[in-house]
Amino acid sequence: MSKVHNFSAGPSILPPEVIKQASEAVLNFNNLNLSLIEISHRSKDFIAVMDKAKALVKELLNVPDGYSILFLQGGASLGFLQVPFNYMKVNGKAAYVNTGVWATKAQKEAKGFGEVLEIASSKDKNFSYIPKSYQIPGDADYLHITSNNTIFGTQFKNFPVSRIPMIADMSSDIFSRKIDVSQFDMIYAGAQKNMGPAGTILFIVKDSSLGKTGREIPTMLDFRSHIKGESMFNTPPVFAVYVSMLTLQWLKDNGGVEWMEKTNQQKADLMYGEIDRNPLFEGTANKTDRSNMNATFVLKDENLKEEFDNMWKAANISGIVGHRDVGGYRASMYNALPLESVQVLVDVMKAFEKKQG
Repeated sequence: MSKVHNFSAGPSILPPEVIKQASEAVLNFNNLNLSLIEISHRSKDFIAVMDKAKALVKELLNVPDGYSILFLQGGASLGFLQVPFNYMKVNGKAAYVNTGVWATKAQKEAKGFGEVLEIASSKDKNFSYIPKSYQIPGDADYLHITSNNTIFGTQFKNFPVSRIPMIADMSSDIFSRKIDVSQFDMIYAGAQKNMGPAGTILFIVKDSSLGKTGREIPTMLDFRSHIKGESMFNTPPVFAVYVSMLTLQWLKDNGGVEWMEKTNQQKADLMYGEIDRNPLFEGTANKTDRSNMNATFVLKDENLKEEFDNMWKAANISGIVGHRDVGGYRASMYNALPLESVQVLVDVMKAFEKKQG
C-alpha cells in the first residue's frame, strides 16, 4: 500500500507506532486477554494509564507544582463553557482576544455569564493576523486567548504579559513548542491535533485559581469535581486517554518538546519557503503571524486549480483543501507529520510550476 501524506486539520495524523500499539491493545491489553475498551476504568491497569498520561504532561511541559492535570470528555467546545463557569465572577467580566472562528465561539459562550470585552480582534482582515497592541483591563476576571488558529493559519508567537489570570485554548499547538505554563491559570486542548484521537480534552489547571466566582457550578462542569475525582469523577474516555498516553511517550522517547519544536520549525520553513518562492502561490496569513501548524495558501490563478488538485492527489497527498472561510489550501503540519511528507508537497508545487513553464 502506498504511503498517504496526511495533512488533515483534525482529527489528524498519529505516529504509526502509536496506531500499532493502540490496535494491539484493542485486541488484548496488557496480556489480560481483554480489550482495552472493555476493562474497568477503575482497574489497576487503566489507573496506571491515566497516571502515566498525567505524569507525561507534567514532565514534557515542565508543569509547576500547584497545577492539576485532567483528561475529560467534551472537547474544547465544552471547554468554552467551562471557562466562564469556573472563572467569571457573578456580575463579572472577561477579556477576549478574537483571532478566529474558535475564539469567536469561546467568546459567545461567555456572554451568558457576564460582560465580555473583546479587547482585540483581527476580524477586519478575515483573521489573517494576530493583534499586537491592546490594553488588558485590570478589573476583568480573566483574559482568554486562542494560541493557534487552524482555519486562518495564524499563531501567537509571543503570549501577552497579563496582570489578570490568563487562559488559553491550545487545542491545535499543544506540545508543538516550549511554553511557560506558569504564565497561565488554565490551559486546555482537545486531543485530536497533536496528542491523540478525538474523544478527550486536556486541562492544565492552577488549583489556587478555582472557587472564586461566587456562583453555583454544575458538578460536571466544576473543575474541582474532576480534580477530586482524579479525572474519574465519571467514566473517562478510556481509548482516547490511552492513545494520548502512547503519543506523549512517543514524544518523550524522541526528544520531547524541544525536539518537536525544532522539527516543526523545519517543516514550517520548508513549506513557507516554497509558498513564498513559487510564483503560482501566495500565503493568506501575515508573515510574522504564520502558524507552524497550519499553512494556508491559495493559487494566484484559480483556473489552474483542477490541474494542481490532480497532481497532489496523484502524489498520495490527503487533506490539504482549505476551510471554506479562507478557500485555497491548508497544509496542517501537526507533530506526527514527518518532514518527508512536507517535502513531497513542496516537490509537487515545484513540479506544478515547471509544468506551467
